[in-house]
Amino acid sequence: MLKTKKRNAVIMSNVLAVILFLLVSYFMLPQRTNGIGMFYFVILEFTLLLFSLIIGNTFANSLSKRFEYNTLKKTETVYVQDFIDALRFCYSLDDFYEVVKNILERRADCSVLYIDSEKDYVLYSSTDILTSDKNTVNTLNMNFPKTWEDGIHFIGDKLGIVSSYKAARGFFLCANKHHFFIFCRYTRLFDTGVYSVLLEEFVRFRKRAATIANLSEIASLSKDWEQLAETQKLFLPHKLPETNRLKMAAYYRPLVNVSGDYYTALPIDNHKTLLMLGDVSGKGLPAALIMGLIMNTVKIIDDKEDLVSIVYAVDKAIKSMKLQDKYTVLFISIVDTQKMTIRYVNASMSDPVIITRAPDGYTVKPMASNCGVVGIIDLDGVHTDEMRLFRDDVIMFASDGVSEVMNEDNVELGDTELYHNTMTKSAVKTPQEYVDDVVRLIFDYKGECKLHDDITMLVTKVVS
Repeated sequence: MLKTKKRNAVIMSNVLAVILFLLVSYFMLPQRTNGIGMFYFVILEFTLLLFSLIIGNTFANSLSKRFEYNTLKKTETVYVQDFIDALRFCYSLDDFYEVVKNILERRADCSVLYIDSEKDYVLYSSTDILTSDKNTVNTLNMNFPKTWEDGIHFIGDKLGIVSSYKAARGFFLCANKHHFFIFCRYTRLFDTGVYSVLLEEFVRFRKRAATIANLSEIASLSKDWEQLAETQKLFLPHKLPETNRLKMAAYYRPLVNVSGDYYTALPIDNHKTLLMLGDVSGKGLPAALIMGLIMNTVKIIDDKEDLVSIVYAVDKAIKSMKLQDKYTVLFISIVDTQKMTIRYVNASMSDPVIITRAPDGYTVKPMASNCGVVGIIDLDGVHTDEMRLFRDDVIMFASDGVSEVMNEDNVELGDTELYHNTMTKSAVKTPQEYVDDVVRLIFDYKGECKLHDDITMLVTKVVS
């Protein structure tokens, strides 16, 4: 329905644009006989056509946005849309069941049944007569066995497939032998465009919940920390992206097998790239879980340019885990190589810097904190700051495990001139060579002393 309305808006707008062009051309036609040359007349006509199409496209976009708002925010579809929005921040079955209760059952007055058809086991059932009836479960299992095709399917009064959504009593999502049934008497009123998005988010949730559950299971049952560490690394980028004007390198070394450090680099378009690095409080499994939670939260957010919303989403996700005293410091930014700027939120990270060329070599410009720690306190007035970038600038993010390395005299590396000189002298090198120099400095500086924290770096260089 929504797609049809949008398509009709485009067609109508283009028709109006052509009509406008023809009318204006008709009234200007006599001018052609009054001395306007053919060449100038053609240019004028082309300009009019282009102007008409621009007006038509603007009108079509305006209509499409209005249709989308009215469909998704003012009709029954709003219940499904709100469920999708909440599903994006579910990380466990408990989260999922809570969202089902609050939105689908209480607000939308739907009945829900969630079945693992592989194990023939009911994972969740609403407390009403329909879904609590064993005959309902038996009929659904018979009609839709574990071999049923993945996708979205509409069901009728007799709990079988119906070909038209207008005759549906409900629908169900089928994903990897998991069947999620939603019974709703006004299913016909939902916009059909919302179903594919719902299925996509349901599949993402299942993968996300399975990964986090796998981390917990490995730690609690097998105590195989090496396997846990390998699973955790799946959250980090396997390979840093290559962009037109940015070169990158990273270093990641957990103190023990698992870590609370994390980083990522996500291209947004040809000119903009999201860069992030952070550190979760504490060590071990809880920190690893929060680390995975943060990485998934950032990954699933559609508008990755809205850094403030991302920070609030991460804050909400951490608090929803209800793990005592767990929070994160993080630095998240958008590097724009067209505007040559870096826009960022620094949530109490101490070491993000830009190393930029100066008349007497290179100088270090810190990107100061402009936000509190995330996940444990109330965040008020989160905002972004922006700094200029220049060709050959080096952007360095590092967890405090780098600057807080101590030598035998208990002096932190970050407080030494040696550290500052290494950052500036290595700025002429490639990002990988830069990382190698800092890592070599860390291990030379600590000597026989032990490391006390994870070490993570992300180094980005602006190239021509």
